[in-house]
Amino acid sequence: MTFAKEIHTFHSGKAQPTTSDPSKTFSSIDPATNKTLATIYTTTPSQLNAAVDSATKAFKQWSQTPAPQRSAILLKAASILRRRNDELALTETLDTGKALGETKTVDVITGVDVLEYYAHFVAGSQPGDHTTLRPDAYVLTHHEPLGVCAGIGAWNYPIQIALWKSAPCLAAGNTMVYKPSEVTPLHANTLAEIYIEAGVPPGVFNVVYGDGPAVGAPLVAHEGIAKVSFTGQVSTGSKVASEAAKGMKGVTMELGGKSPLVVLPDADVDEAADVAMVANFFSTGQVCTNGTRVFVPDRLLKDVEAAIVQRCREGVRMGMPQVESTNFGPMVSAAQRDKVNMYIAHGKTQDRARVVYDGASDAQKKKPTEEGYWVPPVVFSDCTDDMRIVREEIFGPVMCILPYATKGDYLPTLIARANDTPMGLAAGVVSPDLGTAQDVVRQLDAGITWINTWGESPAEMPVGGWKMSGVGLENGPEGIRAYMRTKSTLVQLGRGACKGVFAKL
Repeated sequence: MTFAKEIHTFHSGKAQPTTSDPSKTFSSIDPATNKTLATIYTTTPSQLNAAVDSATKAFKQWSQTPAPQRSAILLKAASILRRRNDELALTETLDTGKALGETKTVDVITGVDVLEYYAHFVAGSQPGDHTTLRPDAYVLTHHEPLGVCAGIGAWNYPIQIALWKSAPCLAAGNTMVYKPSEVTPLHANTLAEIYIEAGVPPGVFNVVYGDGPAVGAPLVAHEGIAKVSFTGQVSTGSKVASEAAKGMKGVTMELGGKSPLVVLPDADVDEAADVAMVANFFSTGQVCTNGTRVFVPDRLLKDVEAAIVQRCREGVRMGMPQVESTNFGPMVSAAQRDKVNMYIAHGKTQDRARVVYDGASDAQKKKPTEEGYWVPPVVFSDCTDDMRIVREEIFGPVMCILPYATKGDYLPTLIARANDTPMGLAAGVVSPDLGTAQDVVRQLDAGITWINTWGESPAEMPVGGWKMSGVGLENGPEGIRAYMRTKSTLVQLGRGACKGVFAKL
């Protein structure tokens, strides 16, 4: 195992044990078995202050460390992470319930890709701009790190999100106080220890533990924090951004979505079904960018439904997450299981959507354990734009198919329906006609889009939501700019530029 049975706040380069009241602890639970994996001690107010203080002190050294040297240290950390990929993936599987085949090939690796990307990005330092104003004056700009940044992670991609936040932060010369989700906390101290092993100075990356009211809110409000990067649901993100704004702190908000997947009339049925499956059931449906509103032309509806049902019956392998053949695990928690089941019941009763496939009644989709948080996939069709299951983010394995008519000039109405949501995180189009597909994508109100695929977010690709789905960007060149501030300097050559100016006013 890569985690301790008792986990404590990490700052100043090591874990800081506390003998606080046992009521101030919480547990990491294996979603597949409902068994306790570890006890985590909630960070106390004094420990939170100490973590921020540690990061503040470390910033002075780390921000002045030459960029190539920072790069070399972060590349060493990436090497350690790659070497330990399988054991770290097992920790993720135990903590989240995600299939080991997924965590071994996605979770750790995609986080490390971003760490390497930014390490190489800053290796040659960041050039500024030189603008000539006139023969005897010019303007210089250069970029500086912000200071101590707060990173607040989500529970669905724990180590990946921790790396997506810490990689650009540390590469730019900042320090971080990171709070993982209290639902999936097992990765955080291990990542902190790997950074130390790689040569990251103590205090550059610190970890605090606890829920939003006890630890998250005080961290965001702390006067020593210069920027907050948050990943989570829209309602919480709105509160975090509002609190950060009181201190004029920078923010990056990666929030939820209710994303449309638009299948155009010329789409291949099998390809449309394959994309829809990935867009809805990868990670057991617990992905913020999932394309849960699947718009299907009336002429293809029956064929697409049949193809999706076939894939649900033959391709979804629900089982114990550690088993290599499993590709569909449990929900992350009992609360999430209950929430998803509530939406499924609502879709069947109040919304009266047509059930195309219900994994709970499929004899092949038996629960691997009675104690785990299992929710088999469900596919609804004949959904309408006003249904609750269509309007609200479910964050589980629930697909909603929305038919559309293809008579006349149907595209404007289809695009308006796809955009009819307060969120704008992701969107996708399936069509062999790339010209039309790109034209449709251009009109969709979403920050992350795909054509004939879904879900891949390489390090080079900026990701971020529009509307209520977020503020700012992660990854790509834009991602590191969010951890820098620009300083402009006007240089006047010679003397006497201000002589007599005031007197002439």
